[in-house]
Amino acid sequence: MIELKSYGMQTHQGPYLNINEDLVEVDLVNNLFMVIDGFGGSNVGDRASMIVRDAVKRSYTKIANDPDSTLPFYFSHKYLIEGNALINAINLAHKNMNKENENKSLDIRGGASVICGALAENILTIVSTGNCQAYLYRKGHLTLELESDSLKSLSRDRLSHFLHSAPMSGIGLFEDLQYQVKELKITSGDLILLMSDGVYTRLEDGEIKYIIDQHQHSELEVINDLFKLANERGNLDNQTALLLHF
Repeated sequence: MIELKSYGMQTHQGPYLNINEDLVEVDLVNNLFMVIDGFGGSNVGDRASMIVRDAVKRSYTKIANDPDSTLPFYFSHKYLIEGNALINAINLAHKNMNKENENKSLDIRGGASVICGALAENILTIVSTGNCQAYLYRKGHLTLELESDSLKSLSRDRLSHFLHSAPMSGIGLFEDLQYQVKELKITSGDLILLMSDGVYTRLEDGEIKYIIDQHQHSELEVINDLFKLANERGNLDNQTALLLHF
């Protein structure tokens, strides 16, 4: 079984906003990792993030710890029980958020983009919806493993990606939920980086790799430098990053 050697995480309101609607969560007991980017405005998006976090944790831990439990929405033989549990947990969080938004006007509805990882043995299952991204850094190489589901695809100019980060999917956004799933076989020395759009939209992949190259033994230094560079480029959003070192 692969072990998590260390990790670093940070979430911040960013240089211009007064409210942080992002959340980051590490559950070492259940090997569950989450970055959540809430939306909906003050006292809406931040609350939505907490609702999503609590719903995912509650559902995932119940299913993952009981292999004989009935999966409420979904099952695929393609994924481990932990992967199925995570997909079901995100679907349940979406159902709860839609119920929370019932009978509310659009200006006070909340929701969240989410990227979650669940580790079982040496397999990390990552599930995402919305505008968060996941990277794998292995032996000096950086690969984008899960790309955001956003308006980014409409931008042909890499320097204007930050203008097209609105999510095309997300918990509580639409009636149906679109999500991506990726299983990664983790080896010793791997780094997994999960980020909200307040970080990655202002950075090139080569710059992310360079920063990890410089500080790969200090997760917080990596995150601080990523935040600093994004802010120097004009970031206006909340920022969250989680770096896992296996």
